[in-house]
Amino acid sequence: MFERNKIDNSLQQTTVPAEITFASGDVRKGKFVINASRSIYDVLNGEAHFLDFESYEGDRSLIAKTTLSAIRIVSLPSSSGLMARVRNAEAFDPHAVLGVASAATWDEVRQAYLKLSKTYHPDLFTGVSLPAEVRDYLAAMARRINAAYHALEAPQKVMKRAEVEKARPVFTSPQRT
Repeated sequence: MFERNKIDNSLQQTTVPAEITFASGDVRKGKFVINASRSIYDVLNGEAHFLDFESYEGDRSLIAKTTLSAIRIVSLPSSSGLMARVRNAEAFDPHAVLGVASAATWDEVRQAYLKLSKTYHPDLFTGVSLPAEVRDYLAAMARRINAAYHALEAPQKVMKRAEVEKARPVFTSPQRT
């Protein structure tokens, strides 16, 4: 019988970033693919003779433990380090967020916004398993980029409305019959 409230983590996988050095001296950077219910140290010290490793180039392979001379677990920055820049709201400069000069034209601002929004858009990272801190940072950066663009867009909208109002006739006489 199945228990509805019990989650089986035996099929779920997670990744652990690492840099491995082979006995031949070659170095590869990538991530170990492990069971979500186990720690990386359990996997490294376990009975298995092979480790599931995916390099950052995209190739996934099983590596024999006997061919390794060193493994360095790469630690990710803590969320406080990633979020420190985002939390600094009193120093919010829309031009600095978008990476343009304060005298930039509207087209330059728009191009910078499009480039950054394509880089940090949340849909780009839906299929990638990222730590929660990194996901939070990317989402905060996307919100920050949108806020900077809207802050710079507001005066543009006011100018456009003013131009439309100027072009509208002040008085129109009724049609003569």
